[in-house]
Amino acid sequence: MQNISVIGAGTMGNGIAHVFAQKGFRVSLVDTQPQQLEKAITTISGNLDRQITKGVLAEADKTRTLAAITTHGSISAGVASAELVVEAATENTELKLSIFRQLDEHAPAGCILATNTSSISITRIASVTRRPGSVIGLHFMNPVPVMKLIEIINGYATTTETTGKMIAIAGQLDKIPCVVKDYPGFIANRILMPMINEAVYSLYEGVAGVREIDTVMKLGMAHPMGPLQLADFIGLDVCQSILKVLHDGFGNPKYAPCPLLTNMVTAGFLGVKSGEGFYRYTPGSKDLVVSDRFSLSV
Repeated sequence: MQNISVIGAGTMGNGIAHVFAQKGFRVSLVDTQPQQLEKAITTISGNLDRQITKGVLAEADKTRTLAAITTHGSISAGVASAELVVEAATENTELKLSIFRQLDEHAPAGCILATNTSSISITRIASVTRRPGSVIGLHFMNPVPVMKLIEIINGYATTTETTGKMIAIAGQLDKIPCVVKDYPGFIANRILMPMINEAVYSLYEGVAGVREIDTVMKLGMAHPMGPLQLADFIGLDVCQSILKVLHDGFGNPKYAPCPLLTNMVTAGFLGVKSGEGFYRYTPGSKDLVVSDRFSLSV
């Protein structure tokens, strides 16, 4: 398996394209927006430069990696010779279903269709194709070039052959595969999102401030970043969306998004990508500054 297509050139898509290309695969990166493709290549180039600076990559490796990536503006052209497609579009169910219908139509018969979804049912996505046995979840973690985990999610019809091939692919990427079943949130987000939601509730109820909540989890639980900072990094809208999937899927009120989280998303305070969430983000600054809305400690 050498020909990989990645659908979506955003943060996850360009990271996935980066790791495949760096490991010697031929990558077709597909996005309908030309400026997004240009931005993705610029991002990949910058990330490769950081690897060179750290001494983990040579200049020749950067040249080879970038040469292995071609960009396409349409799915039909981008998947024509694919052996594996990894969809990394926005976490929107109807969008993903539409993409998989197109992938089923245009990808070669033996091609495996994977989705990087963090919460949407693999079984549901597979149901709109004529090859449900070849549909699987490949949930990469952000930032993809750094994080070792790939959560591999079997849909109800996913074959053992498909799963085995994806386990092998993870090894080729120097990633650690963890195979899980297709239930809402899988494992990563089924555990992570309720923790983030409980941290937001603790802030909402005035138990502690933003910095205090994150400090407790960093110093007391050895987490590299606190849950509120992590929520900002993921995107508060994404967190809310995943919690809704959990809430709808299990029908359990413990998964309902905190009202504070809902208000922040509605108001457009989405975290890093909007410049403010629980913290305020200034371009070029690495200082962690609590948003003025939460700056007073309890």
